[in-house]
Amino acid sequence: MGVGWIGAIIIGGLAGWLAGKLMEARYGILLNIVLGIVGSVVANAILGQFHVAVADTRMGFFITGFIGACILIFFARLVQR
Repeated sequence: MGVGWIGAIIIGGLAGWLAGKLMEARYGILLNIVLGIVGSVVANAILGQFHVAVADTRMGFFITGFIGACILIFFARLVQR
């Protein structure tokens, strides 16, 4: 069972915002939401390759969104240079 669209937007926004603060990236609220949601998909794909299961809870979605958003910010900085 997922968290739903509104839950995904809220959790993705928080995860993207926190990742932006940690990585010192200044993005707007819309990009924070996108980073969190897309980052969650990216992190789930990467963790799935290593057979790491993430809890299907709000906290699990938040953690994977945060990790994925940090990865996306890192690669975006590599491309910009």
